Amino acid sequence: MNEIIIELEEITPKEFFGAHNANIELLKKYFPKLKIVARGNKIKAFGDDELLEEFDRRMKMLLTHFTKYNKLDENVIERVLTSQSSDDYSTSASSGEVLVHGVGGKLIKAQTANQRKLVESMRENDMVFAIGPAGTGKTYTGVALAVRALKNKEVKRIILTRPAVEAGENLGFLPGDLKEKLDPYMQPLYDALRDMIPAEKLAMYIENGTIQIAPLAFMRGRTLDNAFVILDEGQNTTHNQMKMFLTRMGKNAKFLLTGDPGQIDLPRRTISGLKEALLILRDVEGVGMIFLDDKDVIRHRLVKKVIEAYKSIEHVD
Repeated sequence: MNEIIIELEEITPKEFFGAHNANIELLKKYFPKLKIVARGNKIKAFGDDELLEEFDRRMKMLLTHFTKYNKLDENVIERVLTSQSSDDYSTSASSGEVLVHGVGGKLIKAQTANQRKLVESMRENDMVFAIGPAGTGKTYTGVALAVRALKNKEVKRIILTRPAVEAGENLGFLPGDLKEKLDPYMQPLYDALRDMIPAEKLAMYIENGTIQIAPLAFMRGRTLDNAFVILDEGQNTTHNQMKMFLTRMGKNAKFLLTGDPGQIDLPRRTISGLKEALLILRDVEGVGMIFLDDKDVIRHRLVKKVIEAYKSIEHVD
């Protein structure tokens, strides 16, 4: 039986190994035929030459990633160990920077490889589609980018919208004034903003129109310029709604469209405007498309398992 020794240089072993050696235990699951031992600042692996060679290659990828981002967790390890090359998960150093200093000093930044790719894509394009399942941080990262753009005076306003499809955008039957009717549909957007902007300042921004949160139907006839605009839950738009929204883009505008094609709530036989847009705009210069997956899930660890379980019984056309 052969062995390989990997020495951690200029890296704190405790941080690399994880709490209770959790990261090492994960490595053992991916390399069950190797005997892996972590002691001091060294990792030893015993086994066949071919497996040791692959283990050495993957360890170098993990060490490079850790040196760059000072972070290693289950999602990172999984992505590094299952990727063909570093191109699948590596991004520029600037994409991992703090996007916003949130309420209470909370540091808000992209946490996964694809979230960092979303940050990069928004830097390079004026219109970006962020596609992925629940919990992958599409909306949250997008709102952080919008708040940063507002703070840096790159835009004058933030406009957040989503189709109130659960009520067919016919909200008359709901009790209360218009804001009270809309708030349940816009709650995820409010939640993200409350993390990033103090309550009094957020209320002022909403009051004076610097931040606008409205259903998609209210976008008709407007020209959205000097704004960072986010269309959330884009999979629930129709052809006409999507076309209407995309053609609202004015000067000095950034458009981010998020959605999960696996969670369409439209009536049967209604084509999703998001799915259609992804097809017809994929080769248009200036339009970016980022696809997040279950490895980007940053909610409770069970969310990832739920998504994986449902994949086995669902077939999305």
